[in-house]
Amino acid sequence: MTDASPAPTPRRARIRAPQLTGKGGWLNTGEKQYTLADLRGRIVILDFWTFCCINCLHVLDELRELEEKHRDTVVIIGVHSPKFVHEAEHQAVVDAVERYGVEHPVLDDPELATWKQYAVRAWPTLVVIDPEGYVVAQHAGEGHAHAIERLVAELETEHAAKGTLRRGDGPYVAPEPEPTVLRFPGKAIALPGGTFLVSDTTRHQLVELAADGESVVRRIGSGARGFGDGTADSATFNEPQGLTLREDGSVVVADTVNHALRHLDLGTGAVTTLAGTGRQWMQGEPTSGPAREVSLSSPWDVAEWQGRIWIAMAGVHQLWAYDPATDTVSVTAGTTNEGLVDGPGPEAWFAQPSGLAATADRLWLADSETSALRWVDLDGAVHTAVGTGLFDFGHRDGSAEQALLQHPLGVTALPDGSVAISDTYNHALRRYDPATGEVTTLATDLREPSDAVLVGDEILVVESARHRLTRLRLPEEAVRVESVAHRTRRAATEVAPGELELDVIFQAPAGQKLDTRYGPSTRLLVSATPPELLVGGEGAGTDLNRILTLNPAVPEGVLHVSAMAASCDDDPAGGTSGSKTGGGYPACHVHQQDWGVPVRLTEGGADRLPLVLAGMDDRDA
Repeated sequence: MTDASPAPTPRRARIRAPQLTGKGGWLNTGEKQYTLADLRGRIVILDFWTFCCINCLHVLDELRELEEKHRDTVVIIGVHSPKFVHEAEHQAVVDAVERYGVEHPVLDDPELATWKQYAVRAWPTLVVIDPEGYVVAQHAGEGHAHAIERLVAELETEHAAKGTLRRGDGPYVAPEPEPTVLRFPGKAIALPGGTFLVSDTTRHQLVELAADGESVVRRIGSGARGFGDGTADSATFNEPQGLTLREDGSVVVADTVNHALRHLDLGTGAVTTLAGTGRQWMQGEPTSGPAREVSLSSPWDVAEWQGRIWIAMAGVHQLWAYDPATDTVSVTAGTTNEGLVDGPGPEAWFAQPSGLAATADRLWLADSETSALRWVDLDGAVHTAVGTGLFDFGHRDGSAEQALLQHPLGVTALPDGSVAISDTYNHALRRYDPATGEVTTLATDLREPSDAVLVGDEILVVESARHRLTRLRLPEEAVRVESVAHRTRRAATEVAPGELELDVIFQAPAGQKLDTRYGPSTRLLVSATPPELLVGGEGAGTDLNRILTLNPAVPEGVLHVSAMAASCDDDPAGGTSGSKTGGGYPACHVHQQDWGVPVRLTEGGADRLPLVLAGMDDRDA
């Protein structure tokens, strides 16, 4: 369902907001527990997120400006709703809230109780509640901050006039900072002089450590969140992650939240920008060109291979590369669709590639959301060594075909041709041997390992959630661990076999309309796991409403739905007041979201599946 041009003064649909419940309790509130009644008179924005999800991290950053601008009227509440088993651990949520600089209250909902009450179907989802306690809007995916900003302004005016708006300080209470040398370090590399360079992610710095892996030699970056080139003392980063040492002795840094690659001169400590504009890449933008003129999207790791700097572009589920010979960037593999599909680079699907390691004939990668170890060959084709897809994960050793990982973030090449895997959510270091096809466990009792560096016959592990590097001797025999397997525990939607109406709801924000200047402004892509679930309706199209035909012989599966809509200011003269771009053109925005909807075929089940991209489902209001 689409609404290209809403009526000038529509009556806003309102649904009473369900209560907020979460077994894990509240964070960032000074241990006070809250109900919606306690927040009456404030505009409440619920951010349903999970800390593994790169799109959720994008939304956290999108909301920062709105949060600061409307701090006396708006209360943002993060509702943490886990996908992986590890994300249901309370301490892991506490760590994530600090790691990603969340400066608002967070409700830890490990059993998805509030998620179910609000009928949420995707990470991230934003729900807006007015000062009287009614839901007035819902948005799935990224790119909605501008629409919510307009809605907040309308609600402030409306409820100030009614006397139902209450201004004042919010419930956020900042936690006490911890005095550790590193704080949630991300990646590390060995330097030629025997020292180590570590991305001190949460402190927005790089840290050079002595050969002991503990003593600080120097810090690079001011420590303030920012995007500025300069000296070791003045340059700024924004949650840097991946590092690679180039053959010329310089270092390339994946400056993740700045959506950029940075260049570090180890001799002088000077930092410059190598690639990226500082803005997040969005659908429809260039995917190749001069390095500092093309936007990137959450580069998580980098590795020099075959004369180029390869980039794990977690934000768009692709691999890109920077070519130093031409000073350009381009896509090397991936379609931007999220999933696990092998084959030629342009046809492959990834899911948040987050770790890279280069050998002479392979580029290894940790594909975190599919809990997979994958590799690229010299011809650019993509292969999977371990992993089956988005919904199966665990800790199981043995043959690669049945072995399981849980959201790995790092991979390290070993001298014998095997690779060590930083199996992050299993708190383990694993090993895959291509010669035997076997997966073993090298070490356990680590805390969210995110990378590892080979040092002679030892390995230095980045224990991110213990804020340190841990030195281990590589064992001759694998550690024996009890085998466990998991599937994502989200309630399946019961649907009837046969025809199912898929209805992606998009209502353009107030003052905007669908952008049809260059053709259709919407896109819908549908597939299924297993593929046999869909008899009809799969593939790409431009209509957000589609009839799917479900195979009654397949009792359950997952529908994968990807939707995009582009809207612009509804003003042919060049935009509404205050929103015109510098060149006099209307401001335009892309709204996009991927859903993975578990379904169970049941006689008498639903014959319509509504997915809200932006707005409200009028047929249920």
